[in-house]
Amino acid sequence: MVFEHLALIGCGLMGGSFALAAKQAGLVKRVSGYSRSPQSAQRARALGIVDTVAPTAEECVRGADLVLLAVPVAATQATLSSLLPRLEAHTLVMDVGSTKQDVAHAAGQALGERLGQFVPAHPICGKERAGIEHADAGLYKGQQVILTPLEVHAAKTIAQARGVWEALGCKVREMPAHLHDQSLAAVSHFPHMLAFALMQGLMAQPEGEHYLALGGPGFRDTTRIAAGDPELWTDVLLANATAVNAQAKWFETSLLKIQGLLASEDREGLRAFITQASQRRADWQMGAQAPDSPAPSSD
Repeated sequence: MVFEHLALIGCGLMGGSFALAAKQAGLVKRVSGYSRSPQSAQRARALGIVDTVAPTAEECVRGADLVLLAVPVAATQATLSSLLPRLEAHTLVMDVGSTKQDVAHAAGQALGERLGQFVPAHPICGKERAGIEHADAGLYKGQQVILTPLEVHAAKTIAQARGVWEALGCKVREMPAHLHDQSLAAVSHFPHMLAFALMQGLMAQPEGEHYLALGGPGFRDTTRIAAGDPELWTDVLLANATAVNAQAKWFETSLLKIQGLLASEDREGLRAFITQASQRRADWQMGAQAPDSPAPSSD
């Protein structure tokens, strides 16, 4: 499977890494790029990530047989609407957004009868630092990618999308969009919100700067994701607010429990609480095969 022309809409970390990986894998022959920031697109050209820079998104996709949207999820509908007039009937279009229900809805509004060309995708990887300068051909290798097929998709379209990510060395899974959003709220979106809140709580204290200066590896590891891209995470948290708030309730229950154990000086209860969490974390392996998906929450 080789594509003649990849159109990259959004020249940042995720899009740039995809283009580099696709070139390295021999998946694409030519890459055109467009970004809302002309500087980012020109930088992508200077770094050899894209071969040509297009003045508009519409021009970027002209003649493309593969399109990757690497834009904020809130921009999905407007972006796809602008691409539609230039989009070939055979072109495969995918995104890399961290939420999928809103993206699927936006794609339906923008593409109408052409929705079958768009396969929502979410590669579960990234870096703290955004920007085309940090693009990495190895970013996706060995990482999970979740596809959330829609009823309109033909089996061959999903197989083609799966093949693209597998060519980059990814482990591909499929699930419904609503289950994706609930699952990622638990293991990505809420943890990011928690890291942001932890940093804010620390800095709100009069001695916050002093405490921060004493932070070691544990603090570094706990707050690493708080350095994420503010625009990206504002979009993600707003888009998946219901599921994120549902996760916050579970965390509040757990936090109240451990606070109660501390207040009552229940040493054995505290040890059991910590032991259970410690053992489960020690047994966890990133990307391991998951059990059967649970029924969706009613929250």
